Amino acid sequence: MLNKHPVAGNTMKNVSKETQQHLVQGHEFNVEMENERVGLLLAIKAFVQLFFNPIVGSVLATRFGYKSTIFFGTISLLMASLFFAMGDSFLILLIARAIEGIGSSCVNVCGMSLIAHLYPEDHQRSKIMGIILGSIALGVLIGYPLGGFLYDFVSESAPFIIICGFLFTDLAFQLTFFDLTRNENEINDEENRVKHGSSQWIQLLSNKLIFCIALAIWMSTSAMAILEPLLPIWLIAHLHPKKWQLGTVFIPDSMGYFLGTNFFGTLSYKVGQIKMSVLAIMIVGISCVIIPEAKSVSSLIVPHFCLGLGIGVLDVSLVPYLARLTDAISQDETNENLDIDTASNYGSVYAIQQTAVSLAYSIVPFLAGEMVQTMGFPTIMRTLGVFNFIYGPILLLVTIRHNLTNVTTKQPDLLLKETNPSNYRRFYDSIE
Repeated sequence: MLNKHPVAGNTMKNVSKETQQHLVQGHEFNVEMENERVGLLLAIKAFVQLFFNPIVGSVLATRFGYKSTIFFGTISLLMASLFFAMGDSFLILLIARAIEGIGSSCVNVCGMSLIAHLYPEDHQRSKIMGIILGSIALGVLIGYPLGGFLYDFVSESAPFIIICGFLFTDLAFQLTFFDLTRNENEINDEENRVKHGSSQWIQLLSNKLIFCIALAIWMSTSAMAILEPLLPIWLIAHLHPKKWQLGTVFIPDSMGYFLGTNFFGTLSYKVGQIKMSVLAIMIVGISCVIIPEAKSVSSLIVPHFCLGLGIGVLDVSLVPYLARLTDAISQDETNENLDIDTASNYGSVYAIQQTAVSLAYSIVPFLAGEMVQTMGFPTIMRTLGVFNFIYGPILLLVTIRHNLTNVTTKQPDLLLKETNPSNYRRFYDSIE
């Protein structure tokens, strides 16, 4: 049986009791025994999301509306948390992770789509999306140490019981403030989906710029997808940290992500989203190379912080821009291949974005869990770091060569030029 990490969705310490006993007794740690099981436990959620993201973005969002789908997703997360709290076998944990994947697809895709739909102005949209991205980092920042503390001093079920309480409260707020009936725009979106079928999802992905953005998100996310299952086990085998330290090892990257999403929005907006994204993904690559060189848990702080900062800057640059890019595509009268409504595109484009994330968290941990037996954790991280670093200039080159005239109206080099942030205060400039 695997001991559950206290934070659902971020399993860090799925080490069997037998292995823990061997560690206490000083026996040799069997990496092969644990990495495959941990990788599978992490990957199952992402595989489910990989399947459900297109369905949520192209079908559920337009058929039932964004708010109703978010409500259903929250119920799924509540069910998953209950399974985590009561589960006592590896099979139950797999089921819980799968249910969590369904809920995550609904909340992530429809959440961003709803924001993009409600806030058509770029600065307002970026502000609200910044709040969402920052909230994710804040939840992880609080969840890791709190979960580790409760796991160590209370019980392994205590963190999930608390999560259930928050989800119940969230459902109550949704029932109070959400109008779960579809509005006229959402009805029109369904009619548009019936007219165009699933082609809009494929057509958006065929856009070179959207594909490059999705690939950048996948590359950077793969770093965390590998670290979550493999780093704690590598630390136990080589650095022998205390139990509570495993709950804090990912705090620096959470802090970096939080700062990246909250403070670098204006700079990215002024300098150019692609320029900042290139710099960010190169920082991710350098951090991946440095992490295996750590000689102590404390020496992981700087590379982990830089890793989270790089991913945060990348997200705050590219995630809001996907909606802006979708608007430009839909408004372009000369584009005959994408004759579809803007609002119905949001679900599809954020399904693509979430699919990139799901690909990272499904395929990468599973393959890494297999390859670590022959290549070793340091080699895997260095290889991933090199790929991330190289992709930065490639992303810049592809964007420069790509003709943006059809997707950025009258500004073909919009992403590469300085832009005036206008007279408004960006959310990312301060934490309120």
